[in-house]
Amino acid sequence: MTAQDTLHPVFTETFPPAMDPGKLYISIPYRTCGHLCCCGCGHEVITPLSPAQWKLTFDGENVSLTPSIGNWSLRCQSHYWIHDGRVRWSRRYSAAEIDQNRARDRRLLDPSTPVPAPEPTSRLRRWLRLRRLWTPGRSS
Repeated sequence: MTAQDTLHPVFTETFPPAMDPGKLYISIPYRTCGHLCCCGCGHEVITPLSPAQWKLTFDGENVSLTPSIGNWSLRCQSHYWIHDGRVRWSRRYSAAEIDQNRARDRRLLDPSTPVPAPEPTSRLRRWLRLRRLWTPGRSS
């Protein structure tokens, strides 16, 4: 299978037994989208539509899904956006960033999940950041 650079919407009540590459299946009754991973690995990717998960936008021809699709549980760990039917690849996330995203997702789905304290920023690092912003002739 090859990587996909576009996804065409297919509105359906239920997903087919085997999904086709390049198609984004959209089930309004079940508030769910599904497609084959855009990297070409062949794994099915399911995106539930809800305020705490993904939002679908349809302009009459193309679809967009927000936020990005991060396939952290798949071997490929692909990460991309679907915007106006086009696949826009994102950078690879580190293991720490993936853990942070998973924790954020858990908090959005279950507000009773405790919020971890942010990492303390050293005084020196804060001072250097401020100095960089306020040094004449330097752009950030």
